[in-house]
Amino acid sequence: TATTYGSGELLLAAADAGARTIVFGVGGSATTDGGAGMLAALGARFLDVDGKPVGPGGGGLADLAEADLSGLDPRLAGIDLILASDVDNPLTGPKGAPEVYGRQKGATEADIAVLDAALARYASLLGPEQAELPGAGAAGGIGYGALVALGARFRPGIEVMLDVLGFAPALERATFVITGEGSLDAQTLHGKAPAGVAAAARAAGVEVVAVCGRLALTPEALEGAGIRRAYALLDLEPDPAVCMAEAGALLERVAESIARDFLA
Repeated sequence: TATTYGSGELLLAAADAGARTIVFGVGGSATTDGGAGMLAALGARFLDVDGKPVGPGGGGLADLAEADLSGLDPRLAGIDLILASDVDNPLTGPKGAPEVYGRQKGATEADIAVLDAALARYASLLGPEQAELPGAGAAGGIGYGALVALGARFRPGIEVMLDVLGFAPALERATFVITGEGSLDAQTLHGKAPAGVAAAARAAGVEVVAVCGRLALTPEALEGAGIRRAYALLDLEPDPAVCMAEAGALLERVAESIARDFLA
């Protein structure tokens, strides 16, 4: 059963090394345990009605009767923990971690229902208000665990990266910006890199175009995100296998189109 226990061990290692600020980048996980495994590694206890530890993973939280955070490593209170994530989903519900990301982790429809109910029970004991915060549903809910129990502060991951890369000064010299993603779709609009790049560029008055493998957003949705136009490789080559095999040549054709449309 996949858990976030290892993430807790990483935080402990950072504390052992004397870290005063930790940028906790989360995403792309195989877990859906709300960060319970992480908190267990840090000293928390999650018990059933008999006072025994619940099973690992999100499913085990269905038996949760008591959440004891008194044993959390006290050093964490003195660390500035920045939760950096590219999604802003809540913990549960129609836009929550199990419903939106469970299937890509192998969960069945029945599993998703169990996980959503288990995480809701977990949140009812730790703090239901924080379950609605942006980023609570990141990485199977590890964002929630960090927010509710570790005092983390959420920052969109793309904002953190743009600061590190010096994106704002670069925009001052830019004619327009090209961003991209494998699939431009509804998830893109929930804090993914292209949306963050487009928002920053729009604020600076710089136009943005996007390059992608697959385009699943309407022109209206693109405009709302600050993307002037998107170029999809699948529009040039509809066979995904051929598209991936010949991506280089297709990208050259896209580059020619962008130059013709915006620089001619």
